[in-house]
Amino acid sequence: MLNFDYHNPTHILFGKNRIAELDLLIEPGVKVLILYGGRSAKKHGTIAIVKAALGSRTTIEFSGIEPNPSYKTLIKAVEVVKTKNIDFLLAIGGGSVMDGTKFVALAANYEGEASDLLKPGFARKVQFNKVHPIGTIATLPATGSEMNPYGVISFNNAKYSFTHKASYPKFSILDPTLSFSLPKKQVANGVVDAFVHVIEQYVTYPVNSPFQDRTAEGLLKTLIEIGKKTIEQPNNYEARSSLMWCATNALNGLIGAGVPQDWSTHMIGHELTALFGIDHAQSLAIVLPSLWEVRKDKKRVKLLQYARRVWDIQMDDDKAINLAIQNTRNFFEDLGLKTQLSAYGIKREDISKVLNALKANGMTKLSESNDLTIEVSKKILEKAF
Repeated sequence: MLNFDYHNPTHILFGKNRIAELDLLIEPGVKVLILYGGRSAKKHGTIAIVKAALGSRTTIEFSGIEPNPSYKTLIKAVEVVKTKNIDFLLAIGGGSVMDGTKFVALAANYEGEASDLLKPGFARKVQFNKVHPIGTIATLPATGSEMNPYGVISFNNAKYSFTHKASYPKFSILDPTLSFSLPKKQVANGVVDAFVHVIEQYVTYPVNSPFQDRTAEGLLKTLIEIGKKTIEQPNNYEARSSLMWCATNALNGLIGAGVPQDWSTHMIGHELTALFGIDHAQSLAIVLPSLWEVRKDKKRVKLLQYARRVWDIQMDDDKAINLAIQNTRNFFEDLGLKTQLSAYGIKREDISKVLNALKANGMTKLSESNDLTIEVSKKILEKAF
């Protein structure tokens, strides 16, 4: 097992009707900026419930944070924080709203150009005098942003990630009933997003980490078991609870502690989203099986372990690996996510656009071993047709 530091300060409140406890979580007298996406948070009454729970505290709303939140929109929120003397940021929504709120908290307290925070590794090193505290109310189980310090936003037609130790939410409320009204497509995306988060920390190479491996395998098997059920039975509280808790634990740092990680699928997928508007999870469903087809030899030991332990495949090694890859592709397809680029109208000649974007963003040495070059990315994208 590799050396690691692990610290997660986020307080999780899980279960029904936990929004009422906001009064105990946020200090009296503070001014709260409530950030959310579209109309659903108001339509389904969540904003009204939140405001009632906040009591006499002054609240200001900021809506319109998009999927793949844009820098332009978030800078408007930064101005609200500064001009209205906001004390606390409360994100209501899925990963995009939470990620955007993290960026607002940092940018509102950064003296330079806010876009600096998107330079690779830059935000992590900034010494802030203060950062606005964040709370989240998760309505879409997917990204795990409710219990980690990471964020991804869109800027100049590309997606940029950032992190800072002050970006952990102070608390996150996880009420599975808030996800009951989600469209099936968003739930399916959430299942795949969580699944691939686990995979990127698990299917690398062995470092004698049985706890991390067994925990990752438990998350994967659970997502496989409840994936279709939570889509087809939206009011099934137990299934939706399992999805929400799996998504949170998929990326809260626990299973990634002390093990190598490979975020190649995400990095290539980000460019597909930025260039062609494909949903984040859809891009992951396209890239992952094709990446495994190309990288079978590099990932052989962990792919075989994945086949044996997650899919319970007992046959010759090569056949087991191939079947595990096919089962994964089938799992994504059964959830409604296509696994070929052509299904989204992308043509072979478009591959060069993706490769140019990867080069422009410095994504030329990906994977757990830094050997996934532009040439390998090209093979993966060609395999995805």
